Amino acid sequence: MELVEILGYLGALFIGLVLGLIGGGGSILTVPILVYALGLNPVLATAYSLFVVGATSLVGAVKNMMKGNVDLKTAFIFALPAFIAVYLTRAYLIPAIPEELFEINGWLVTKNLAIMLFFAVIMVLASFSMIRNKRKEDLQEQAPTYNYPLIVIEGVVVGVITGIVGAGGGFLIIPALVLLAKLPMKKAVATSLLIIAIKSLIGFVGDLQNFAIDWSFLGIFTGLSIVGIFVGIWLNNFIDGKKLKKVFGWFVLVMAVYIIYKEIG
Repeated sequence: MELVEILGYLGALFIGLVLGLIGGGGSILTVPILVYALGLNPVLATAYSLFVVGATSLVGAVKNMMKGNVDLKTAFIFALPAFIAVYLTRAYLIPAIPEELFEINGWLVTKNLAIMLFFAVIMVLASFSMIRNKRKEDLQEQAPTYNYPLIVIEGVVVGVITGIVGAGGGFLIIPALVLLAKLPMKKAVATSLLIIAIKSLIGFVGDLQNFAIDWSFLGIFTGLSIVGIFVGIWLNNFIDGKKLKKVFGWFVLVMAVYIIYKEIG
């Protein structure tokens, strides 16, 4: 096993560690680790990322459900349009995109290149969300209310983005839960994990008809990520994960710049 491959598997552990420590964001590193450390094709990497993100988010969701922090009704209302969109994106939209898109002054833009550049843009947006980190807990909890037209639009947009890049999109879902369902921040964060788990795993189901899945590799990678979650949760007893969020946001931003440089340069 080469050093870069070992670093890739350690990266899986790091993904879970970040999720356990700061409660989100770590999954956005899954695709870069799979592509640059483990040499996977970007399209296949986004498929595998959906499974890893879905499985690890499910662990976090179950943990929060046991504490009574997940609003199940809200989760399924938001998840329904999102999982339909992500399934259709993975099953039909991604396979329909041609391998060669267009050419600019002799520079060929391929499907893989476009996916990685789009992913880098999403990483930049996610990093800004973590760096700003202006979330505040509500002083009192309100009964959830639902703006159904906007929920459908938001669900479709997040579902398509998740389907293309294989990331959970928590930085988009959490504000939507607060603004469109009036959930307090603590419940919004916990509920978002269940939404991410549902739509990511259903999106992965859409890939089963398009890819031959290496289940042994995917099982090991996902298992390491889940182990990392429990290590991160344990470390929360000694480290304030919230203070690390801004630092991790800068790290994600640097990774996004690296991806753009590597793909274009």
